[in-house]
Parts: sequence; C-alpha cells; structure tokens
Amino acid sequence: MSESKVAIIKTSPETVLEDYVRLMELAGAQDELDPAVPTALKINISWHHFYPACSTTPWQLEGVIKSLLGNGYDREKLYACQNRTVVVSARKGERANRHLGVVNRHGIGNVHLYNHDEEWVHIRDAVGPLADEFLVLNDIYPDGFHIPKRFLDSNIIQLPTVKTHVFTTMTGAMKNAFGGLLNERRHWSHEKIHRTLVDLLRIQQKVHRGVFAVMDGTFAGDGPGPRCMVPHVKNVILASADQVAIDAVAAGLMGYKPLRDIEFLRVAHEMGLGCADLDKIEIVGDAEAADERWNFTGPFHRMTAASRAQHAIYWGWLHGLLHWSLKTWLAPWSYLASIAYHDFYWYSLIGRVRAARTMGTAWGRLFRSYPES
Repeated sequence: MSESKVAIIKTSPETVLEDYVRLMELAGAQDELDPAVPTALKINISWHHFYPACSTTPWQLEGVIKSLLGNGYDREKLYACQNRTVVVSARKGERANRHLGVVNRHGIGNVHLYNHDEEWVHIRDAVGPLADEFLVLNDIYPDGFHIPKRFLDSNIIQLPTVKTHVFTTMTGAMKNAFGGLLNERRHWSHEKIHRTLVDLLRIQQKVHRGVFAVMDGTFAGDGPGPRCMVPHVKNVILASADQVAIDAVAAGLMGYKPLRDIEFLRVAHEMGLGCADLDKIEIVGDAEAADERWNFTGPFHRMTAASRAQHAIYWGWLHGLLHWSLKTWLAPWSYLASIAYHDFYWYSLIGRVRAARTMGTAWGRLFRSYPES
C-alpha cells in the first residue's frame, strides 16, 4: 500500500474539473492504478433522489474520468459501477444524480452489479485463506458470501461524499465498498458494521490490483445520514490511496477525533491497514483546508423516527426482533416501512425543500447543467 498521504484542495464550481485532475495527480493516482487492468469507478448512490451530499456528484465522477483519460488510461477499461439495495434504486439514482449523463458523455462502461449476467464468486475462491481471518463476516454469513468476479485483479476507485451516518458516525471510502462487495443481504451486517468495514478493506487490498479513493466535500452532510441530513457548502475535495487516511481526514473536518470516535478507523489503524492518526498523515495540496473543523452536530442529534427504530433493532430494546425483521418473511415489510418514511414522508415534506434551496447556489446551478442521460 502507498504511504499515508491525503490530497485536499479548496475548489469552486468554475474550477472543479481541473481541480479534480490536479487532486488525483497530487495523491499519486498513477502510482497506484495499473493502466493494464480494468478500473472500476464505484459510485455512491445513497438515495434515488438528488439530495446534496448524499451521493457521488456528477463533477466528482467527471473529474476522475477526465484525469484518467488525460493520463492515457484506456477508455474501454474504465467503467462506472453501482449496486442496488432493498430500499434504493440505482437505476433511478444514476439519472436523478446525473451520473448516467457523465458516463454517456465520456463513453465509458456502466455496470449494475446486480444484473443477472454479472458473475459473482464465492469469497473463499476469491481470497483463499484470508477468509478464515475475518473479524465478523463468517459469523454474519456462516455459508460465506459472493463478490463480483469482475473486481478480481482490477483497480477500484471509491467515490464517496463527506457526510455523517447513523450506523457508523461518519461514512466515506471504507463504507463505500460496502455497496460493491456485498449483495442485497448486506443489511444483515449492520449489527456489526464497524468490523464489517474492516473485513471489507482487507478484501479490497487482497483482490484489487490498485485501490484509490476520491471524496467530494463540495456539499457536506450533517445529521442522520446518509439521507436525512442538513447539507452545507464546504468546497473541499480529497483523494488518497489510503482509505483509512482519507476517511480520518474527512472525520477530522467534521469535528471528530478519528482514533477516539470512529471504531472502524481505530480497528483498521491498529491492524495496520492504513493510518487514522491525523498527526502522521501527510497532507498535500491546500494543507490549511485539512485544518478546518466544522463541528458538525453528528448523526445522533435529532435522529429521525426511522433511524431511532433502526438503532433500537440493531443495538437497543428491539434487538430481539433483529432476525425476524430482516431475515424472515417479515423483512419486506421493514423495507416498505423505510421506503414509506424516507421517500413519501421525509423527502416530500423536508428533503425536497432543502434540495431546492441548494439549487440557488453556484453548485446547484452547476448540477442543473448536467443532463440525466
């Protein structure tokens, strides 16, 4: 793995694409990503509506593509990829968040990992003896699980945003792998989510030729993410070959102490999978930007009714219902309840208004300039 170096740049809507190209150069993308193998751009779609800070931005995706093509990477070997969940449609999300238009403009591949023609391989065939060393995945999936075959011996670039999260306090590069390596049963791992993310990082470092992350903080989300947040314009973008380090720097920006406050970063750091010690991470680019502290209130302040119910099921007084609500015939009712709350109640009454307000900002105007397809 490359040294623990994180690039950070202050950006603007007028310069963001050029800034992403410079960002990737500063972070050493060419040193980490082998041009001889396919490169997956793992998009984050946390909602099938546009909501600021929730999902990969179109300029984030386009900036990364322009950087790779400008450095001679084969267009035929680049592809965007996304996966669905039981409550979020990637098909709708790639249009609502303007990803599909960027993909089509640049002529790269677009892969939906859950398609029937996509081949998935059993984890033991993919990683061998490493499967015996997982912290929690063998407990969660006693019969094992499958990962996308196309990921083996390829590069991956994670494309998260800067935001808080009701399960992991904050979310970033490490959490973004959750939506690519695991299939629709991945919600089974929420009870042990922090150590699941560490296991998934070990899988990434085993199966991929190169691992890289590019994070967008033009909008940053505070509150009960990854959906029901308060968006803030923060004008920063980050990149690193160390997923632990980039997540640690993002956590620091939001006001957290990574080694104290974020369990998955602490465990990954202790296992030598990356660096979460802010004093030992090399910052390149606009170093003063990494010293910003936004003092977010965090995901546990004014949680939504849905997030309080999830916490009660995974870790609280409703824990006894965990198996029944997520692993039996009752599971679809849990999914429908989540969809009803988030899509028909919260977004309709609160989220749509907040999203509309951001359309009046310079970033909102840039977003409107991107086509859906």
